[in-house]
Amino acid sequence: MQQRRAVRARVHRFDATGEISAGPDSLAGEEPLEIRLDGEQFSVTMRTPGNDVELIAGYLLSEGIVTGMDEIEEIDFSAGLAPDGSRNYNVALVRLRRGTWDADSAPARSVYTSSSCGICGTAALDAVTKTSAYPLIPASCHLGAVDEDGGYRFPPLITAARVAELPDRLREGQSVFDRTGGVHAAALFAVGDEPDAEPELLVTREDVGRHNAVDKVIGWAMANRSLPLSRTVIQASARASFELVQKSAMAGIPLLSAVSAPSALAVDHGRNVGVSVIGFNRKGRFNAYSYPERIV
Repeated sequence: MQQRRAVRARVHRFDATGEISAGPDSLAGEEPLEIRLDGEQFSVTMRTPGNDVELIAGYLLSEGIVTGMDEIEEIDFSAGLAPDGSRNYNVALVRLRRGTWDADSAPARSVYTSSSCGICGTAALDAVTKTSAYPLIPASCHLGAVDEDGGYRFPPLITAARVAELPDRLREGQSVFDRTGGVHAAALFAVGDEPDAEPELLVTREDVGRHNAVDKVIGWAMANRSLPLSRTVIQASARASFELVQKSAMAGIPLLSAVSAPSALAVDHGRNVGVSVIGFNRKGRFNAYSYPERIV
């Protein structure tokens, strides 16, 4: 599996002087993963091979299919075979605990999800937004979009200085990016009781899809931590898109930090579901777009 994350290729290099040279290069692996739930085809997503059990678990949580690892009875990759008969792990047969999912009542889905989109597989617009089993805003606070002057206020979680350190700590774990320059990454950090305590790096994952990297991180946490992840923050190497905010909310992660810009929908969704959305986290500076009171 390791060699499929970074695939060797021959490349011709050109420069402005007209010089041409040929040599080896490494490309980010990208292969389809078909997910079948209880015998029904559910989704085909493009991903970088590796940590596929984590990817599937995080993806099913993000889609509102499961609320924890105990609802997944089995993930079997035996049906994924290459043309030569060897196992390629590109088909996952997922068996859920009885009563977890009903294919007949589930929202309609298109089958294919590209590596650039985390919600392209959802066919109905009203099915895009999922309800988290681990809400960040108390149920007693019936909020719609929350503005700066009202709504529920959260206690401090982390200092600005610690938030600013997260991108560099994420970058230290991007080994596939070092070889290929073609993958995104996400890292999950546990925060202590004191906002200025150094966050503990729990896990870093890489993938050609930024949403896949986040799903792998959440899937790891589902197997190794207790949900909700209310004392954690997540750092992503990409922009803060709607699907990354939604995935954070589905796992009960209160703060999402990204090195690039958020979208307007991501910020609106963060306000609605209680996620602090951080953008442009670079070189010691960042913008807080929702719930800045979590940052000291």
